[in-house]
Amino acid sequence: MRVLIALLVIAYLVGVGVELAPTIKANWSTGPASQFVERVATELPRALSWPATAYRTIAEKHSAPEKPSAPE
Repeated sequence: MRVLIALLVIAYLVGVGVELAPTIKANWSTGPASQFVERVATELPRALSWPATAYRTIAEKHSAPEKPSAPE
């Protein structure tokens, strides 16, 4: 059970890192450290909620109405 929890925590943290990577890459050397931290802190809530965002994306794809077929 501990191994499963550890794997879930690791996957979650990797996902947070993947979500923050573009922000970090874009702001790493463009300004002072305070500006970098501010931009990362702005993106942090969205990055922490990546599982919910992924779930909604998947759920929307499956719940989209089908296109009506051509009349025969």
